[in-house]
Amino acid sequence: MSAATVKQAIEDSDTLSLIEFLEDKTLPIEDVRTIYDAFKDNKQLVGQVAMNLSLRTSVYERDQEYSPIMVDLLIDISQNPIDMGARWAVAKNPHTPVEVLRHLANDSINLVRALVATNPSTPSDVLEKFFSDEKIVRDGLSGNPNTPVKLLKILVDDSDKMVRMRLAENRSAPKEIIESLLKDNDIDVTKAARANLEARA
Repeated sequence: MSAATVKQAIEDSDTLSLIEFLEDKTLPIEDVRTIYDAFKDNKQLVGQVAMNLSLRTSVYERDQEYSPIMVDLLIDISQNPIDMGARWAVAKNPHTPVEVLRHLANDSINLVRALVATNPSTPSDVLEKFFSDEKIVRDGLSGNPNTPVKLLKILVDDSDKMVRMRLAENRSAPKEIIESLLKDNDIDVTKAARANLEARA
């Protein structure tokens, strides 16, 4: 679709077409910005813009789709009160600036804080603070590459299998922590730890 098509849909307030356009992660980021600017007060479109930004990024390829326009949108959405749910997409996006992640780390919604805890751009001092937060937030720490080693050492003995599983898959966790998970009482955790060590070899 062309910029003219997007412009016409904006002029016509054709939200159904705009939502469809935003479902395409290849929509030029400039068009995403234009839609957002025109409909900042539309909860559905703000949420769809946040989802579009989430679709274009990858935790595994953090530089993919980076642009100053994206960062500006992430900052704006994090402060937009129209769609509280859109903050989750900002919280998990690896391009979200650290100062926005610090702000979202204090969000009243635990799911937003949990996604900040899993975000690989979240600094270690914020992650340390999360260790005393609710379980849903704390659980995200085990897979984050920035989680301090002293916390990972505690999480090795967590009663939740999924916490230990994420820790076993964490490529940034020290080798000795992963080796200790080879003795875990859950076979899936030991398999994940073995695969992690083999990938490092």
